[in-house]
Amino acid sequence: MSLPVSRIFSFLCFATLLFALSSCGKSYLYEERIDLPDAQWTYQDSLEYQFEVSDTNKLYNILVSLEHSPEFKTQNLYTRIATTFPDGNRLSKVVSLELADKVGFWYGDCNSETCLFEAPIQGNAYFNQQGQYTITLVQHMRKDSINGIQAIAIKLEDTGQTRQLQ
Repeated sequence: MSLPVSRIFSFLCFATLLFALSSCGKSYLYEERIDLPDAQWTYQDSLEYQFEVSDTNKLYNILVSLEHSPEFKTQNLYTRIATTFPDGNRLSKVVSLELADKVGFWYGDCNSETCLFEAPIQGNAYFNQQGQYTITLVQHMRKDSINGIQAIAIKLEDTGQTRQLQ
């Protein structure tokens, strides 16, 4: 039994379209997710993400992706984010991740069990040094233990652009 030429052509068009769409996603140089046991994040739980940078001219978006329970008790999550450079220098800042609006509607994609929230930490970032970088996240809330945080990921997205050197 042979297939008609029109069906074969349709299948090939569909397969080509599927391949083209699947290759058009975001390009991450680095992506790592850390699951938190029992959906609990304490002061002692420093989350470390290590990655290598070889091209100091490329621009990247640094993103944080957070998975939390829809029953999470606060509208935001304070974190201390530190970057350790290949030469050992370290920069740190406190960042408030706004997870919900003032009315209480969650940002991101939610279902009955989990909400997935993604936000930029820094856009069009570049790295002056080649080598290994470490991003460390520590929860910076007023309570030692935060319930409802299931996982946190750091993503380094290649923007496809380079910085303009003068």
